[in-house]
Amino acid sequence: MADSTAKAMAKIAYEALEDKKAVDITIIDIGEISVVADYFIIASGTNHNQVQALADNVEEQLGKAGYPMKQSEGYRTANWILMDYGDIIVHVFDAENRLFYDLERIWRDGKTITKEDLA
Repeated sequence: MADSTAKAMAKIAYEALEDKKAVDITIIDIGEISVVADYFIIASGTNHNQVQALADNVEEQLGKAGYPMKQSEGYRTANWILMDYGDIIVHVFDAENRLFYDLERIWRDGKTITKEDLA
C-alpha cells in the first residue's frame, strides 16, 4: 500500500500531464511488486516538443509542491523521458517508443488505477 506522499505526488504528476494534453495517461501501482517505486505514471506526447512540454510541466508542478526530481534521462532526444522522483517514476514517451517498450505489458503484475484512486 503506497503512502499518502506517493499518492499526492502521483496525483500532481497526473494533473500536470493532463493539463498539457498528454495522450493515454496510465497509472500503475507497483508498490506491492517492486522496491523501485510505488507508482509508474506513463503518458505519451504527439511530438518531441509536446513530450518535452509534458516533462517540463511535471517537473514544475512537483517542484512547486516541494518534490524535487532525483534523476531524469532522455530529455534531449524526447523519445522517452524518464523522471525519477523516488516514490513515483514518470515515463513520457512519443507514440512509437511507447508501443515499442510497452511498459504496461512488462509491469502487468502491477495494478492499473485511476486518478480517482489517488484521492
